[in-house]
Amino acid sequence: MTRIGTSGLGRRTLLQGAAAGLGTSLLPGLPRSAAAQNGRVSFTAWSAAVDQVQAHLTAFREATGIDVNYENFPWAQYRAAVVTRLVGGADMDVLWVSDAWLPEFAEAGWLSPIDDIPELMKYNDEMAPYCLESMIYDGQQYGLPYYGDHMSFMYNARMLEEAGITAPPTTWDEVIEQSKLIQEKGLADYPLLLSLAADTWLVEFISALAFSHGGRFIGDDGSPVMADPNGGAVAAARFVRDAIHEHGIVSPGAVETPEINGLRAMGEGLHAFGIVPTYRIRALNDPSQAPQAGNIRIAMMPMGGNADDHYTCGWIRFYGLTPTARADAGRLEAATQFIEFFGGRDITGEYTLQKLLLLDLGLPFCCTPLHEDPEVQAFWDEWAGTPEVIDQQAALALKKDVISPWFSEWNEVNNRVWQGVFLDQLSAEEALGQAADEWVALETAYR
Repeated sequence: MTRIGTSGLGRRTLLQGAAAGLGTSLLPGLPRSAAAQNGRVSFTAWSAAVDQVQAHLTAFREATGIDVNYENFPWAQYRAAVVTRLVGGADMDVLWVSDAWLPEFAEAGWLSPIDDIPELMKYNDEMAPYCLESMIYDGQQYGLPYYGDHMSFMYNARMLEEAGITAPPTTWDEVIEQSKLIQEKGLADYPLLLSLAADTWLVEFISALAFSHGGRFIGDDGSPVMADPNGGAVAAARFVRDAIHEHGIVSPGAVETPEINGLRAMGEGLHAFGIVPTYRIRALNDPSQAPQAGNIRIAMMPMGGNADDHYTCGWIRFYGLTPTARADAGRLEAATQFIEFFGGRDITGEYTLQKLLLLDLGLPFCCTPLHEDPEVQAFWDEWAGTPEVIDQQAALALKKDVISPWFSEWNEVNNRVWQGVFLDQLSAEEALGQAADEWVALETAYR
């Protein structure tokens, strides 16, 4: 497969040239002041998209006259390194933040809300709802997105065709039916891929299952509803248990399968269906990475239980502002320009970096106007074959409703009880009841 459009180097070169040519006076929407132009922004990120970030940093420096101190840490060490630096009062203005950390960081005073900064808040109208909601805690917004993604339902079109199946399933009941047919044809031992290892991905997988069964973990009043015997979370847990132990369409080894191993198995043609992060579609359809390249397609997440639409789970990473950046007016203005340039529209008046991250790395975005971009549509057409499904599914993505100051502690228990269901050691009702009790206990202790 060939790359779409201009090469990454070409786009970056054009971007830098435009920045140098236009200077600072013609930048749309970016406030100017001598204090900001002579200032400096300390930006901390994990070691991803380094080339793309460096290119955009060059454009930002040339366009604004603001210097940037850019440092990054490997993802595995990032959170610990950043917390250590924040506690120690290190010189940090802007940092990449996971949605899962927001309540903890906000409560600790490590992040500053941006609600009073109109240059940043104006982008809310062009943002997918789950992205915006994932940056709001206790009624305040804490940043602009770096990227946003959601769990997708992927299928092997070649395998379905060989099984005589003319269309991918639209319900979880149909997933079971089609999986059994595929087994009967001898095309796959375990047609449905679920990566159920107790790692950082599990909450997104089970949230996608719960949401697609019409369920939630937490109600509008903040109380846990996950244990409702008629709710979607219990229905989802029952589905997984039955898929493994009754229908035999999911491998018993799924309980030990991390996301990356599941990805490889899907690419090797061991499964017909799978719940997979959307950004993985390019790797699955890249001949240099996956034997099944060209066969993997995306359908809407199947519905089950009481679901009235094809809901899934979304997540984001975002640019957060520190209180340190608030300490000085010039520094705050420089940090504001940086966040807008990287998380909003830049010198071109476009979402240039977000588009670059998709075309170069396959990372989806939160800014809805890009869905209409011809290059973006061509990207999804090439790698997914279903650009319209990407847009429709993103519109039905829901934020993880369990994100809270006590999320990390609760999630350890939640992972354990779901694993009990996967191993048929706990019923869905017992497992979700324990998770709900733990939620109440942690919330009570916190309050």
